[in-house]
Amino acid sequence: METYIARQPIFTKSKKVFGYELLFRGGMSNFFPNVDGDMATSRLLSSSFLLIGMEKITGKRRAFINFTQDLLVNRIPLMFPRERTVVEILEDVKPEKDVINACREMADKGYCLALDDFLFRPNYMPLISLAKIVKIDFRSTPMEAIYELVEKLSQCDVDLLAEKVETHEKFQKALEMGFVYFQGYFFGRPQILKGRDIPTSKITLMQIMAEINKEDFRFDELERFISRDVGISYKLLRYINSAYFSRLENISSIKQATVLLGEYELRRFLSLAAMTKLASDKPDELVRASIIRAKFCELMGGRGSFMAKPSTLFTVGLFSLIDAIMDDSMENLMKKLSLSESIKNALVYRRGELNHYLKLVVYYEKGDWEGVAEMAGILGLGEEDLPRYYMDSVYWADSFMVI
Repeated sequence: METYIARQPIFTKSKKVFGYELLFRGGMSNFFPNVDGDMATSRLLSSSFLLIGMEKITGKRRAFINFTQDLLVNRIPLMFPRERTVVEILEDVKPEKDVINACREMADKGYCLALDDFLFRPNYMPLISLAKIVKIDFRSTPMEAIYELVEKLSQCDVDLLAEKVETHEKFQKALEMGFVYFQGYFFGRPQILKGRDIPTSKITLMQIMAEINKEDFRFDELERFISRDVGISYKLLRYINSAYFSRLENISSIKQATVLLGEYELRRFLSLAAMTKLASDKPDELVRASIIRAKFCELMGGRGSFMAKPSTLFTVGLFSLIDAIMDDSMENLMKKLSLSESIKNALVYRRGELNHYLKLVVYYEKGDWEGVAEMAGILGLGEEDLPRYYMDSVYWADSFMVI
């Protein structure tokens, strides 16, 4: 059975990534019909830490993982590195003596404990005293109840994490209330300000990204873009010598790098370099998410029922968050770019064949496994390939982001 893992970023106040919560599903077809929470989490742990490798999933950041009552009592979290693992205690865990003793042992050994989907109950005080992080759901908890929870927890030595924060307004509210960490897709939404002009330099970068992904764009033009920009030249050498390519000898010349990469990969590299410049004032995770979407979409190209071109799908994924990067509506931005109507239909109106691929990627990144299964069926894609596509995309994006 294939192991499906998605990661959801957890941010600090400055919108830097603190860690990732790992969202898991053991298989696409049956949606856990006979798999209890213990088995699901055990598969996650063995897959993420032992088979895939923790660093490939979360980089050097912390992994937030849900643990059931039995796994806590059996001290399973102690099998994994304390400096990388945040032990999430699920809301249905009963604060019984054996649970408290196990959690105290983990805390004494330096593990970070987090209470998930927290609602205050007096009998939870022993666990609150051991926890370092308390997670409060901003979507399902009324704002009045959140204020009460914050007040009650103000006397405890814990950091507050706001989860399911879906808008910039909710992020700002949580910030004002004293929350330290934030989880949700607020970072992928635009903050549209009326009367705000987009700088010409940013429009130019967007146009470059659109042009270099066209099939008729000339290779010598790609080389010209690189040679006239020192910053891009430096990034190119860092990229070609990164761990993603695993070369035995370092490449030291621009000419050699362009030859080794080839036209197809050069287009990709320049697109990502332009995207990084375009989003220089945005959270790194927004660029990373765009890159993951682009690669994931590309890897599905030429497969399934619709056989969409990989290069077209790459462009769809890459531009799918451009509204959040530019703080403008997708419709307005697409008017400034000479992209195909099929791409614009997917990005602006969320319709057409290309949108099916984008929807699948969005479902995957949110851990909506039923949605993933539905879209894979519509596209005629083999479900067993999707975890590999996702992990390859994550690794590719992370490799680029460190250069």
